[in-house]
Amino acid sequence: MTGERILNGRYIVGELIGRGGMADVHLGVDQVLGRKVAIKLLRPEMARDPMVQARFRREAKAVAGLNHPNIVSVYDTGEEDREINGSSVELPFIVMEYVSGRTLRDLHKAGEITVDLAIDYVLGVLEALQHSHAMGIVHRDIKPANIMVTNQGALKVMDFGIARALADSSSTMTQTQTVVGTAQYLSPEQARGEIVDARTDLYSTGCLLYELLTGRPPFTGDSPVSVAYQHVGEHAPAPSSLKTTLPPIYDDVVLKALAKDREDRYADAPAFALALRNARNGIPLPPEELTAILPQETAPTGADTFAMPAVVAETGINTGYLEPVAAEQHWNEQPMWDQGRSEPVDDYRAKSKKAWTVVLSIIMVLALAVGGLFFYNWMQAEAARNALVTVPSLTGLSQAEAESTLTKLELIPKPEDVFDDKVKSGSVVSSNPVAQAQVVKGTTVTVMVSKGPESLKLPTSLAGATEVTARETLKEMGFTIGSVTRKNDPTIPAGSLVGTEPTLGSQVKSGSKIDLILSTGLVVVPQLLNMTEPEATAILADPKFGLKILVQEEVHTVAEPGTIIRQDPESGSTSPQGGTVTVTIAKAPEVPPVTPPTATEESAPQDDSDDEESDSESFDESPDTSFPGVGHRDSWDRGDPFSDD
Repeated sequence: MTGERILNGRYIVGELIGRGGMADVHLGVDQVLGRKVAIKLLRPEMARDPMVQARFRREAKAVAGLNHPNIVSVYDTGEEDREINGSSVELPFIVMEYVSGRTLRDLHKAGEITVDLAIDYVLGVLEALQHSHAMGIVHRDIKPANIMVTNQGALKVMDFGIARALADSSSTMTQTQTVVGTAQYLSPEQARGEIVDARTDLYSTGCLLYELLTGRPPFTGDSPVSVAYQHVGEHAPAPSSLKTTLPPIYDDVVLKALAKDREDRYADAPAFALALRNARNGIPLPPEELTAILPQETAPTGADTFAMPAVVAETGINTGYLEPVAAEQHWNEQPMWDQGRSEPVDDYRAKSKKAWTVVLSIIMVLALAVGGLFFYNWMQAEAARNALVTVPSLTGLSQAEAESTLTKLELIPKPEDVFDDKVKSGSVVSSNPVAQAQVVKGTTVTVMVSKGPESLKLPTSLAGATEVTARETLKEMGFTIGSVTRKNDPTIPAGSLVGTEPTLGSQVKSGSKIDLILSTGLVVVPQLLNMTEPEATAILADPKFGLKILVQEEVHTVAEPGTIIRQDPESGSTSPQGGTVTVTIAKAPEVPPVTPPTATEESAPQDDSDDEESDSESFDESPDTSFPGVGHRDSWDRGDPFSDD
């Protein structure tokens, strides 16, 4: 298509689907893998700011090392050359996983978040942060707009634009005197421009949970500065004081995450998640963790109260205590029925009253006994039904072993497949609730089972394997089998694997469809006509043909002797692997030899006319037969051979 904007010769830039403070997000298509992607492009007007460019590239570097199902994956990065105001500028971009869904901010505005959903979403965020912190990355901008819920209900944390490595924690949270982050979810140390660590993300997550539960952030104001001031110097009201239908047990969990001093917050994401799960199951935060999250001027002492408070109002007024009552107030008062009596009661009335008292006492004792027994049995049954069970560690177990372990504890296993680069396929990566969490019997425990790495290398060792072996191996790796085609090959037996599409040795996303290419067991015969025997032998012996040669000769008056005039099978046809090609080579016709005449042929009588002519011409030279032993005539000229002379 003309007019398409293509990055790195691979990614087609499509419609705008999102816009942030420094970048635009477009829907894109990866032409190589044929999948939708999200392309985050730095805005042209921001490209000349080195700090912005550094921040943008830091996001790509930070997220590229993270691999978790609750974190948006980064596939690729690069830079695009653009002409801006007559000068060339390099615009960095990030190619990310395309997530179809809505942000928590959108769901919150639509009123679709319940208490249970809020807890589930925050637990998902904490799982993502646990992985991020373990990899040494602090997000620093956790808020509803940066958390996506897919159409399938999965949660994705995105936008690590201001993330920073824990190793770089000495860096402050200000840039050119501007606080980095979003005011409503800013930690006190961020507002003060101090160093950050993993507990900074936990504070922002506490603000997120507060808003999802109550419908508003913990602090609001006319300006970001006023909101930041409240984060530093004021305490948020208890969530249940804003939403009366919210169980107060969540107050302590949220307020601990919002502690001003990070030492008073949860130590890490798993600790926060454990407290949240326990609250859902009716288990409150331990008392020793409460005083640290309360304003010092309202912290209760054991001498003044009978029970720990559930909430303390922002005004400092104690709203959750039982006032002590002196013991003598109960026992030193005169009974109402005896006040003012000045004369004794008659005996009959006294006896009657005593009898009725005894009867009523017996009835009451029996009733109490029956009721007590019934109540005891009911309590025992309820205790057994609601007995807390500790979730065991399942990591490394097979799916079957994990399910069996949970079933024995009267817990309900729910397997869920996830990608993991470290845990082998079929083994448990983690669980939700996590190990050591206490839950009631009958609780559903999600078991995350590894599908192996998200991207796998197709093994080159499959070349030459049988079709059955190739299918089983690829299925065990998590791939699906696509079409099957056949290809001629000189060495691989018929029905065995020649190759695949994508090719063997390439990196392919787990779960992809792999097409098989099997050997026909045949070889295409090459063209041999007009070649010599050595030339044809060398070509057929080449590994790409691997054929034998059988030579025949045939007399031919036209073709050049020694060249091939015919072959069987013909060129372009097929032959079984290792087959024989018969060639016919031209042979010159034989020529009869020329032999000299024999003696008999020389003494044969000549033609009469010739003889006569000869006689007439050589008459004088004929020998004289009258003299025996005399030769030709010329011998006379030399004298008589018999003369004495």
